[in-house]
Amino acid sequence: MSHTPKPVRNVLYIMCDQLRRDYLSCYGHPHLHTPNIDRLAAAGVRFSRAYTQGTICGPSRMSAYTGRYVSSHQVAWNAVPLPLEELTIGDYLRPHGIRTALVGKTHATPNLDALQRLAIDPLSQQAEVFNEVGFEAFFRHDGIFPDDPLFDDKRESAPYTHYLRDHGFEGRNPWHDWANAAEGERGEILSGWKMRNAHLPARVPEQHSETVYTTDRAIDFIGEQGEQPWCLHLSYIKPHWPYIAPAPYHALYGADQVIDPVRAAAGEASDHPVYNAFRQHEESLNFSRDEVRLNVVPTYMGLIKQVDDQLGRLFDFLQSNGRWDDTLIVFTSDHGDFLGDHYLGEKEFLLEPAVGIPLIVRDPRVAADISRGSVDDRLVETIDALPTFLEALGLPSADHRLEGRSLIPLLHGKEIDWRRYAISEYDYAFQAPARERLEQPIDRCRMTMVRSERWKYLAYDGFRPQLFDLLNDPQELKDLGADPAFAAEREEHAGYLFEWVRGLKRRTTISHQEIDLRGQRFRYGEPETEKLVQIGVW
Repeated sequence: MSHTPKPVRNVLYIMCDQLRRDYLSCYGHPHLHTPNIDRLAAAGVRFSRAYTQGTICGPSRMSAYTGRYVSSHQVAWNAVPLPLEELTIGDYLRPHGIRTALVGKTHATPNLDALQRLAIDPLSQQAEVFNEVGFEAFFRHDGIFPDDPLFDDKRESAPYTHYLRDHGFEGRNPWHDWANAAEGERGEILSGWKMRNAHLPARVPEQHSETVYTTDRAIDFIGEQGEQPWCLHLSYIKPHWPYIAPAPYHALYGADQVIDPVRAAAGEASDHPVYNAFRQHEESLNFSRDEVRLNVVPTYMGLIKQVDDQLGRLFDFLQSNGRWDDTLIVFTSDHGDFLGDHYLGEKEFLLEPAVGIPLIVRDPRVAADISRGSVDDRLVETIDALPTFLEALGLPSADHRLEGRSLIPLLHGKEIDWRRYAISEYDYAFQAPARERLEQPIDRCRMTMVRSERWKYLAYDGFRPQLFDLLNDPQELKDLGADPAFAAEREEHAGYLFEWVRGLKRRTTISHQEIDLRGQRFRYGEPETEKLVQIGVW
């Protein structure tokens, strides 16, 4: 007789920004040792094939918070507001008495048009839960704001700005001038925006840096909650650019520890027009130069090492106060970073360095002992987090809305049918240079990845697809999208794409249970005296 395990009490949802899957030692990095993240993997399950639903912050995070694909929640790019009717983690948890808080970054954008239409003051308490996409902003920290006056309000409303000034790090933009800049020989500020400065130490001392301060605030929140249940989204900005780290992390790694870039040999790279348009971006051209990679990648590694050290502090704190035993912990990233692989910079293309993310899940309950320390190679997605939280907390699911699937059965060793493919999306309408170069209209700039067990198929509006055989070509160096020998595989994956589109959950205002209840009441064609609505009766 199987019985349902007692629910966990708390959820800790840790997300790094722009952390590649393969830049952790538990995922095979040969030089970057991350013992604390590895310790979590040893205590839980490491998913070797986890995919983000969108390769930039806004789309990816809104998928994480809603449990829905980008096509469903509609946040196709950064600074696009979430529709007010979309429910997020906090909307599911708060009614059950679980305090749902944020420490760090969300990239949420207030939906001012919708608030205005509903006559809700965007500065009111009522609007706050919408503006923060369902989180209580215990400490929101969305990253560096440029010096431009356009960002003055955002910078001044950010707690970290004031924290720095309170500790003597003065200036209009201490965030940039101290936390994300180095100092020249004459005391001049060398901006972290310029990748030529990546090897230099940030001006801020390590104990006041973003990663440490964010961890401090998480420890404050968990301590403050005591024995009351909570869900904390701990969302680190790093290793996202600006690529600059405080001492000693700026100097822990050298050019000799930088792995060679993944690149097709000269003349053998894909001739796909969309791929070639992205190769012409400034960040792609720069990251294609060894001088840039060898200066940036060691700092990227140092920023990850600092996150790992801080997670060690946090995990020790959880173990010392009993929370390690009643908290589900999920560690992941919103997307990766090309770092020059495929002659690309940033993350705006659906190849593995951008779409492949780390995902480690640790369920403290005895039922998960069967899978501890294991590696699961099933295709899992960012949208699986929210359904996992609901099942772990013993809360009802919402099958009419949620497009992800709970990972709890996988952690508990249950044999279940799992998905055959993972999906990721990107809309380059917002990338005017690429869009104009390709002469595409604004509503014909979508690309969609279908990743099956063996293949990756990339579909484009107005252009041929790309196809990669990940079994024989895991680095995606040979594009089979135009090869007649693989027409059947392309057709099969176009079929998967059509199946996925048809399966999106668009009837979100009524639950399956309510539909069934109404269906039972009507039962057309089965005249009964107790039918509520006497339609079609003779």
